[in-house]
Amino acid sequence: MNRKLFGTDGIRGKANIYPMTGEVAFLLGRAVTFYFQKINSLKTKRKNPLIIIGKDTRLSCYMLEQAFSAGVCAQGGKAVLTGPFPTPGVAFVTDSMRADAGVMISASHNTFYDNGIKIFNHDGNKLPDSVELELEKLIFNPELMEVKVEDQLGRAQRLDEVIGRYIVHAKSAYTLDSTLDGMRIVVDCANGAGYKIAPMILEELGAEVIKLGVSPNGVNINLNCGALHPGECSKAVLNYRADLGICLDGDADRVIMIDEKGEVIHGDVLIGLLSKYLSHRNQLGGVSHVVGTQMTNSGLENYLESLSIDFSRAKVGDRYISEKMKETGAVFGGEPSGHLIFKDHSTTGDGILAALKVLECVNYYSKSLHSLSKEVILYPQLLENVSVKEKKPLEKLSQVQSAIEKVEEKLSGKGRVLVRYSGTESIVRVMVEGENKTKLQKYADEIVKAFKSELG
Repeated sequence: MNRKLFGTDGIRGKANIYPMTGEVAFLLGRAVTFYFQKINSLKTKRKNPLIIIGKDTRLSCYMLEQAFSAGVCAQGGKAVLTGPFPTPGVAFVTDSMRADAGVMISASHNTFYDNGIKIFNHDGNKLPDSVELELEKLIFNPELMEVKVEDQLGRAQRLDEVIGRYIVHAKSAYTLDSTLDGMRIVVDCANGAGYKIAPMILEELGAEVIKLGVSPNGVNINLNCGALHPGECSKAVLNYRADLGICLDGDADRVIMIDEKGEVIHGDVLIGLLSKYLSHRNQLGGVSHVVGTQMTNSGLENYLESLSIDFSRAKVGDRYISEKMKETGAVFGGEPSGHLIFKDHSTTGDGILAALKVLECVNYYSKSLHSLSKEVILYPQLLENVSVKEKKPLEKLSQVQSAIEKVEEKLSGKGRVLVRYSGTESIVRVMVEGENKTKLQKYADEIVKAFKSELG
C-alpha cells in the first residue's frame, strides 16, 4: 500500500494548501498521540503521552504548531513546544526526555511558503513506512480514535530549557582535547532553526564567529543564504580571512562546508575525509563500514575501498541511511546533500554536529580543509531537475526507459544513470555520472527531453 501523505521526509507541501493545512495538522496531532499512547503505554506507564513539538522560522509554523498541539491535547496528550529548534535537536530531546514522540514542523531547504511535518519515535528515530501508513489510516478514519472528554483532555506548555540540553549534547560530540581557540569561522544559519544555537556552540568552544543568516522574519528562511545558496558565505570567508565556512539549511539537519579559499566542498568529499578520520581514530565501529545513497559518487566508493572501508548504498533520505546503518552495523553514513549521521552521537542528520566533526578532522590532521579535500577524487556528475505534473511509475514511461538505455550503452560501463522522483517536490531528478565530463550534459539532455515529451 502506497502512502498518500508521507514522502521521503514526512509530509510536505505549500502551507495552507492540502495536505499542509491546519485541519490535517490537527488530525495528525491526534493520530500521533493515539498511536504512540497505544504503542508506548506498556513501556512508560504514562497516562498522557508526551509529544515534543519543534519548528523552524517560517511564518506558517505558528499555524501548524498550534493546530498540531491542539490535536495532541484533544487526544489527551501533553504537548511540549520548543519554539525554533533544529530537527536533530528535536530528535535528541525526544529521546533525552523519554517522550513518546517528537515532531518537527519544517520544510527544510524549501522556500518559506512551503512547510512540512517530520515525526520521530520515542528514541529519536524517524518512522518507518509501515508506521506512517498507520498514521495515514487514522487521519483518513478519525472515528478509529477514541474521543477524549472532560479531564481526559491534555495540555500544552512551552519549554525553553531544551536549547541548553541540545547545546551541551552537541558540544560533547567534539571529542578532541584542543578547543577551537584561534579559529575564525563564518556560519550561515539560513535564517532558520539554527540561527541562535549554531553560533552559540561555536563560540562556547572558543571560535571567533562571523554570523550570517541570523535575522529570521518568517519569510526569509533559505532566501539567498544557507546550504542552498553558499555564495555569501564564500565571500565572507575570503573577506574575513576565515579558516572555513559553515552553511546550514532551514532546519539545520544538513551542512555545506566552505574551505579557506572560498570553495564549496562536495558532500561526498566530506564523507570521504570524515571516514578516513574516524577510521584513524578507531571510531568506525567494529565493521569499518560506511553507508551512502544511490546518489553517492562512485569516486567516493573507490576512495573508501582504498582505505579498506566497506561501503553500501541506501535509498535517498537520511532515514533510509539510518536504517541501512542499523542493518550493516555502520556508525557513520551520509549523502552528498550534506545529511551526515554519526550514530554514536545522533539518530538523524545533524548539520551542526557534522560541522564540529569536520573541525575535529581539520585540527586532528593540522591541515586546511582545502588541502584535505584534494585527497578524494570524484567522477564528473551532472544533476538535472525536471518539473512534473504527475509522478507516473518510471517503468511505464517507454520513451524515458529507451533514452536511459541508450545513454547507458554510450557510457559503456564507465558511468551510471540514476533517475528518481523527489520525495518532497513535484520534480524528477536525472543524474548522469561518467569519466567524460563534456558528454554528460548531452546525455542528461536526452533523458530530460524524453521526460518532457511523456510528462509535459
